[in-house]
Amino acid sequence: MTDTMKCPTCNSEHAYQDRDLWVCPECGHEWSGAADAVVDTAQDASVRDANGNVLADGDSVIVIKDLKIKGSSSVVKGGTKVRNIRLQDASDGHNIACKIDGIGAMNLKSEFVKKA
Repeated sequence: MTDTMKCPTCNSEHAYQDRDLWVCPECGHEWSGAADAVVDTAQDASVRDANGNVLADGDSVIVIKDLKIKGSSSVVKGGTKVRNIRLQDASDGHNIACKIDGIGAMNLKSEFVKKA
């Protein structure tokens, strides 16, 4: 099977072709041909917040829900403003590095913040 294609949504290698469409059995995403896959992966290259706004280094963001801190009894409250974020490539999804007043340095997932 030489013409395998990865899913543009979840990056699964188990996608298969069904007539004109490619289908991902893991996430259920369907797409047509290689042109759409290139467009989708280009859009996913940027880091986006919970509302779909593109984030950049140095931006300020607001946490949208209470987040428990692993290994601690502390909580980052929803509405906390975080200034001067740094974007990073992370395999576990924590793609924002920042310092939060009263807590210190930590990593956040972009899906739990909105651009200020």
